[in-house]
Parts: sequence; C-alpha cells; structure tokens
Amino acid sequence: MTQVLFSPLKLGALTLSHRVVMAPVTRMRSSQPGNVPHALNAEYYRQRASRGGLIITEGAQISPTAQGMPATPGIHSQAQVEGWKAVTQAVHDKGGLIFLQLWHVGRISHSSLLGGELPVAPSAVAAPGNAFKANFERAPFETPRALETAEIASVIADYAQAARNAKQAGFDGVEVHGANGYLLEQFLQRRSNRRTDAYGGSIENRSRIVLEVVEAVSAVFGADRVGIRLSPFGVANGSGEDEPLPLYTYLIQSLARLDLAYLHLIEPRASGAGQADVDHQNVPFASELFRPHWPKALIAAGNYRPYTAAAAIESGRVNAIAFGRLFIANPDLPERARRGTDLNTYDRATFYGGGVEGYVDYPTLEALDQ
Repeated sequence: MTQVLFSPLKLGALTLSHRVVMAPVTRMRSSQPGNVPHALNAEYYRQRASRGGLIITEGAQISPTAQGMPATPGIHSQAQVEGWKAVTQAVHDKGGLIFLQLWHVGRISHSSLLGGELPVAPSAVAAPGNAFKANFERAPFETPRALETAEIASVIADYAQAARNAKQAGFDGVEVHGANGYLLEQFLQRRSNRRTDAYGGSIENRSRIVLEVVEAVSAVFGADRVGIRLSPFGVANGSGEDEPLPLYTYLIQSLARLDLAYLHLIEPRASGAGQADVDHQNVPFASELFRPHWPKALIAAGNYRPYTAAAAIESGRVNAIAFGRLFIANPDLPERARRGTDLNTYDRATFYGGGVEGYVDYPTLEALDQ
C-alpha cells in the first residue's frame, strides 16, 4: 500500500531515496543565551535522519528582530552557525539530507524577545491572540511597527545573509517560510498588509517581497537548492485571505518561473501551525488546486498518515509528503511506514520548551526489538 513512498524522487539538485519528509516543527530547545543549537538538538535530528531522506529543520530566525518565540534557534550569529554544523554533520553521517527553514515572524512576536523594541510588520495591525513572551508566559500580541519602504531591502539582505550562514553550516539547501501568518504571509494578505507603496495594494505588489526574498536566497544557494512553504488556506496567527485563489495562483505561477527545487504546501485541513489539533472538513486540497501551476516537485503537509500519503502521491497531485507531529513522536517514521507498524502517540504538552522528555526519548523499533 505504501510502496510508492519508497521510490526515488528528484528534488532540484538532490535525489531523495524516499518521499517521507520531516516537516519543520518549532521545538524551542536551543541553548541560552544566544539561541544556539547544541548537542541535544543534534541528537534530535540525528535520530530522525535516514539515508536519502530529507529533513526540513524548525524555523531559524534570520536576524535578532525576526524572533517570535523563546529559545528558538537563529542563523545570524557565528555561534549559531557553529551549532548548526553539528546538526548537519549528524544528519549527513547517517546519509540524510537537511534543509534549513529561514524564518522571520514579523508581528507574531513580543517586545520582551526583541530588547524592548516592537515587532515589525507590513502594517501597524496587531494579530489576534496571545504571543509568547521571553519567559514562556503568554500575553496579547502588541501592535507592530510598520516597516518603512527603505527598510525592506535590509530585511531581504538578512534573508540572503542567513542563506550564506546556512551554506557555511553545511546545509544542503534552504526553505523560505512563507506560511502560517509570519512576515512574508503578512505581506501577501490584505488583512495584515494595508500599505500603499510598491509592497501593498495589488496582488503583484503584495507578492513582491516574497519573490525578491526567493531570488536573493537563490543567488546564494542556487535555485535548485531552495524551496518555499506556503499555506494558501491557513488561518494560523491571524492569517487568512478572503479570496486566496487569485493571490496564490499568481504567486505560485511567478515562483514556478524561478525554477526552485520544490513548493511545500500546507493543506487547509491542518492550519493551526502546531499549536492546536485542527481537522477542517469539506475543504479543498491546496496541492490539488495548485498542482496545475507548479511543474516541479510538490511537497504537501497536513494530517497525513502513511497510507493517505501514498494515495496522494499515487494520485499525482503531490510528489512527497512532509510529516510534523508524527515525526516528533516517531524518530524512525520512514521505517515504520515501510513496515506498516504501529506509530507512537505524540505528547502535545512537551512540544515547546523543556529538555529530553518528549524530544529525544520516543522509542524506536530498534529499541523495542531489543
């Protein structure tokens, strides 16, 4: 039933030996101070690496002002680069491939994480709900400061520098995070973008920064080692476009001309950005709607199980499936899918912050066999 998951896949410059991809999942376990990846993080990714399998890391903030949650790793300091080197080495030692997700949260932050400065965003529109503070407590989102037009070039430059740092750290490629209500999606969507300059108003203008970021990152890594993640029907972090089809059709068609390694779409039935279990019914598959506009590899994520992943690939609407929560709880998920064995149940209480528990202590089939 799941045999198709274990056929090779050309993904830009790379060839995967199977199609069970680890999705980016925020875990908030970097070393402090400095948001530096450390030995525990390297062990977490080592456990989940497999020969010829792709891991997309948790989001790494591209600059100090891009951070939105405590203890999330960065990719803007030399110490962080050195920390990530141990992660990439651990994955490569097992024959795995690893992309770093480049992250700027925009308004989904709190001043306590930013040295007292307000978060930045396309417009001074607060997100609904509560932010994480530096001490892991929750507080209402603050009204962000709108970026000046001249500042946008420096944000794009931060993405390019983060890509250079990722290359230095040994990553095989990078994924641009354009989903889940973070900065790039804030520019894309009208409810969070009320600008009247070249980055606001029309679909073309609202898409501009995304395309410029992707071009800047591709100039560092090569387009065939760059992917992008989008959530056209997502509602996470106050996002949601009233008419997503025209916006995302234009954007995906424009991205297709840049010859990227892959497009990574979050299905609408799983739009909670990990902070809640979401299972929307009677909604379209984003991958099915946008497949005609994307000629290269397409990865989908969102409430898939191994058998539904195989069916999606066999249908032709996707080429690979990314698993988040299942990979958290099942370090050897590809092997479990191959054998058709039972899956561990994830513990949501240990998703964010903490140490070993719920991070590197989930049992593997190998351990159970002993």
